[in-house]
Amino acid sequence: MTSTSRLSTRTVTVPGARLHYEVRGDGPLLVILGAPMSAAEFAPLAHALAADHTVVTTDPRGVAASVVDDPHQDSTPDLRADDVAAIIDDIGADTADVFGSSGGAVTGLALVARHPGRVRTLVAHEPPLLELLPDADAQRAATDDIVATFHRDGHHAAFAQFMITAGFDLPDDAQPGPPGEPDPNEEANAAHFFGHELRPTTRYLPDLEALRSARVVLGLGVDSGRLLTQRTTVALAELLGASPFMFPGDHGGFLSEPGVFANALRLALA
Repeated sequence: MTSTSRLSTRTVTVPGARLHYEVRGDGPLLVILGAPMSAAEFAPLAHALAADHTVVTTDPRGVAASVVDDPHQDSTPDLRADDVAAIIDDIGADTADVFGSSGGAVTGLALVARHPGRVRTLVAHEPPLLELLPDADAQRAATDDIVATFHRDGHHAAFAQFMITAGFDLPDDAQPGPPGEPDPNEEANAAHFFGHELRPTTRYLPDLEALRSARVVLGLGVDSGRLLTQRTTVALAELLGASPFMFPGDHGGFLSEPGVFANALRLALA
């Protein structure tokens, strides 16, 4: 499916932030969430879904064009969930389907708990809920070490450590950072992620009772078996008495195969 619908760019003011979000397509409302991924990174997936959905993509608070009043405020899942509810209000909708990936999946879980009845179906793709794991203490320490690396060595070193800890393979000749002048936007987004988003997101404890009372589909990539988020997704699925819905690719399957991933998401939402 393809879409020729025009892109609408909008802003809504919430306590402590001015949120940027984008709307494209026609049909049932579907909100796509990332954290720290921005609206731009979900554009191919949103375009693939816009033929039969009104698709909303967002910049989470403190990321890209969503500006916060206090750069030292932590970006918690509860706070981001309230932001999503405000965006749904700004559109003039009562309810929406929601797809969240990684930290955005954690935002979606918080949205279901904090705003019951607003989410028709949540598809939570590989939420990194490290507190659900039997080695949560070790995972918490590993996260603290990644944050320490950021403050000591910068965001390129921290991202490399983050990816290895998450289970991804890095090439042996991976460089510590691109040559030339640093990108101030990239540095600001990284400072927000490592300083104010990574810990609150990975240490979130979901409200299991609220999730059991809603329609929640847990998504897992068919190629994610080696990843830390495979363990967290399975752990939450077991607590909810559910089986994960399998998606193409791994943690970022929607980046490599947006059209195929969109079709899988349509099935999950059905």
